[in-house]
Amino acid sequence: MSLDRTQILVLNYNGRALLEECLPSVVEAARRSPVPCGVTVVDNDSADDSLAWLAANHPGVNVVRRPNRGLASFNDVLMEMDEPVALLLNSDVKLDPDSIAPLLRPFDEHADALFTAPLCWTFDGQTYEGMRTRVRTRYGLVQGMSRVPDHREHIHRADLTAAAGPVLAVHRERFLALGGYDPIYFPGRIEDLDLGFRGWMAGLKGYYVPESVAYHKGFATFAPELGENRCDGLAIRNTLIFAWKNLKGRRLANHLAWLAVRLARGGRSFRRAFVEAAARWPEVVRARRALHAGSTGWVDRQEAFFRRFEW
Repeated sequence: MSLDRTQILVLNYNGRALLEECLPSVVEAARRSPVPCGVTVVDNDSADDSLAWLAANHPGVNVVRRPNRGLASFNDVLMEMDEPVALLLNSDVKLDPDSIAPLLRPFDEHADALFTAPLCWTFDGQTYEGMRTRVRTRYGLVQGMSRVPDHREHIHRADLTAAAGPVLAVHRERFLALGGYDPIYFPGRIEDLDLGFRGWMAGLKGYYVPESVAYHKGFATFAPELGENRCDGLAIRNTLIFAWKNLKGRRLANHLAWLAVRLARGGRSFRRAFVEAAARWPEVVRARRALHAGSTGWVDRQEAFFRRFEW
């Protein structure tokens, strides 16, 4: 595979202030890309003045409007593109000027590359944000984290990663063949881990590329719209959906056993998240059937995933 062009997609929902802060770095990174690189803002039906600001300040940036489907809005846009690889960004992400070339390279080097992810810092460059994601199961719930106990030893080492949230590059055809981001998780949380897991189960991998650097203003797109408590509730709801949709064998049995304990002893927020997840049960069942249809060796591959990214 030889990449001759790429595209950066920036997801926006009522993020005019974030675009003003972050988009100049994205445009500059695109300008310095080793291959032609356009920039497109995917606007999720914003009600603020994002579109007017873009027209006045960045007329060279393409804009496409979509109904708000969260990260799943990327799916439809990617289907209309022909670039072999695209970068997917939240609007609260800045790019280092030379961040694009390292993210593209693994797609030429690895036939199993589904996505690549940069070394990501907070805006002040002081705190590691990810994207070398590790995974564990704790009290029956799957957790994905980058700031694990020994993470400082690995920040600058290339590796595989289980997931990448706010900034990644994807192989367009492989991403779409998996179904892209699953809208069952709308409005968001955990869908990046779901993508990484489904990719692994299909024989694909995510590559952590610390040579590429990005900066993320954590929860700047989510918390202002939903509030911290709602964000936490969605994380629990979607973690339950992840387990019901994806897991098999003893890991699923362990989840269900702990679920009974959590419902009996947990607080109101957990029970509310359970009720919301259960309300999506028909969607979960359909997704699970489609995902597992005709599959063999699922549990072995599933456990290999958790061993590879264990912390």
